[in-house]
Amino acid sequence: MRIHPTVLLMASAHMVVDGYGNIYAPLLPLLIPKLGLTLAAAGTLTMLYQMSASVAQVGFGHLADRWRPRLLVMAGPIISVSILGLVGIAPSIPLLAATLIVGGLGGAAFHPPAAALAHRLGGSQPGLAMSVHITGGTLGFSLGPLLFAPVAQRFGLAWTPLLVVPGLLVIAFFLSRVPPIPLHTDSIAGFGALRPYARPLSLLYLIVVFRTLTSLAFATFVPVMLTRRGMTLGQAGAAVALYLFASGLGGLFGGPAADRFGARRVIALSLVLSTPFLLAAPLLSGWLFLTMLALGGFFLQSTLPVNVTFGQALAPVSAATVSSLMMGFAWGTGGLSAPLVGLIADRFGIESTLVGLACVPVVAAVFALPLPSSTNGARILREGGVVR
Repeated sequence: MRIHPTVLLMASAHMVVDGYGNIYAPLLPLLIPKLGLTLAAAGTLTMLYQMSASVAQVGFGHLADRWRPRLLVMAGPIISVSILGLVGIAPSIPLLAATLIVGGLGGAAFHPPAAALAHRLGGSQPGLAMSVHITGGTLGFSLGPLLFAPVAQRFGLAWTPLLVVPGLLVIAFFLSRVPPIPLHTDSIAGFGALRPYARPLSLLYLIVVFRTLTSLAFATFVPVMLTRRGMTLGQAGAAVALYLFASGLGGLFGGPAADRFGARRVIALSLVLSTPFLLAAPLLSGWLFLTMLALGGFFLQSTLPVNVTFGQALAPVSAATVSSLMMGFAWGTGGLSAPLVGLIADRFGIESTLVGLACVPVVAAVFALPLPSSTNGARILREGGVVR
């Protein structure tokens, strides 16, 4: 079971990009009093970041299918790391919003061409290759709080720009080894080529939206919930890091499981299994809380690489565009719910809100049932993208 070295390279870069992409939520307990943020305003800022980091991937994915994907893979991480490191020194809410938006665009430029390249290099095990690539990002996202929260707690928010340095050093190593990324003739057609596959791709899209809604709400508001219970910023960051680390392990498991048992089965089952653990977590404390949260994250995020790989297999055209729809546009749509989640949490409490959101993955699982069991493009066209 050999992984192409370029897939490992992309996974490492993905780790850095998504690690710095999670600098905002761990710092929220300090940013809220500094800037006078309500939970609804904090959720709105999360939405703005998700819109730029995720929804913008659709445009960058379309561009990567047609023009210089290697340039996007190289420039995106530099912009993301350099700008997001300034989050702690933003003196006002509008400038914090601008920092999140610009930094998010850097990540948006990187994701579609990197995911498309990982899929192409996956050979006979595309699920494994995508799992490795996406798990790199998820692990970076999980480790971010362990770096950002302790530094900000000990030295203050003014020191966050210094955190740019280690990220840029890793990126410099990555940039010197980015291989040429040729354009493929089957990718030039862009969105038009996806029309025959609209039904199965729409179902996958809805699954990702509902999963993202749940995952993002837990990642954003659990640190605030824990600090209000008396934990330090570092302890809350460590708890969220454990949740996200378990989520990354779930992603590493999901791809190979889909290669063996079928994507539809893995998607539906993992979403259903995540619900009881996420449902119990906000009602508990201590190690029992951490265990339930981690297990919920493990099952919830095991669908992440499966959705991307399944989408690319169902519609074997416009690889970067499909990646941007499954990773970016769907994630961004899920992120649109963040202000509403914050508003509900302001009124009913964070615990009650998270308990309600824990049931959302079951809704996502329902959308997996009509998905085709085959990933053969010709068969999907004949059967209209429904189960036979």
